[in-house]
Amino acid sequence: MGFEPPQRLVRALGEVYGEPAAADWLARLPAMTDEALSANGPELTVERVAAPGGRSSLVLLVRRSDGTPAALKIAPSGAAPELEQAALTHWNGWGAVQPIGSGGGALLLERLHPEVSLRSLPEAKALLEAAGTVRRLWVEPPAGHSFETVTERTGLRTEPMRAAAKADPVLEPLVSAALAAREELVAGTAEVLLLHGNFRQSKVLAGERAPWLTVGPEPLVGERAYDLARLVRDRVEDLIASPGGAVTARRRVNKLADSLDVDRERLHGWTLFRAVESGTRALAAGRRQEGELTLEFAGWL
Repeated sequence: MGFEPPQRLVRALGEVYGEPAAADWLARLPAMTDEALSANGPELTVERVAAPGGRSSLVLLVRRSDGTPAALKIAPSGAAPELEQAALTHWNGWGAVQPIGSGGGALLLERLHPEVSLRSLPEAKALLEAAGTVRRLWVEPPAGHSFETVTERTGLRTEPMRAAAKADPVLEPLVSAALAAREELVAGTAEVLLLHGNFRQSKVLAGERAPWLTVGPEPLVGERAYDLARLVRDRVEDLIASPGGAVTARRRVNKLADSLDVDRERLHGWTLFRAVESGTRALAAGRRQEGELTLEFAGWL
């Protein structure tokens, strides 16, 4: 099958896996797509590539032989598609996209509306709907699961943060504060729930079966405050542009914590850590504007 993968995906793969590995995977993508289409039959018809799409996978909008629309998701092994499948299967459509099948290294999912996410709503309404959606995902993990813990995942990200602070001493106070917050947080949590891992407004799409459903989990297990922390800085560019952005950011922490019965201080700590980690990672990848905006947000906390 001939098609051009979205440039957003091409750039992101290069950043995550390096240009040679990304080029190799992209070269094999047409053959993998044909294999996935055959394995997830019968007779899947491709309508188009979802664009701009995500940063970690190719999504094809397809139609099944009975006319039912679906989405076929093909991701590199480094994105752990088997763990995404395990989480979606465990949620079984509760708050999340419904898996239909898998084969050929791909996931066949119910078709949502990729062009309509919570970011299309006014901010207050979007946060309300996001809170109601993520609440459904926080369930006991399946027995014998292979998901990372919050402690394990965040532990892998501390050394790159230290390296960023060493390379740019201006970052050192923020990085030190974020690392100290993490140490305190991982020492004091007792919650072990299944988490989305990358929950934010753009990961919640309009659907037919339910008004809003989550996609694209990077699942792990741990406390709810970690999962909620990424949502706090949604629309960070709007916050930065607002004269009252710092006050709004701190108010958002408290409002989300209270609405979902999450400890305010724990949400504050994970929001700080995740913002600093994301900001330093963006700078390292050459996404300077994104990194600077995210770190400015972190400085407000």
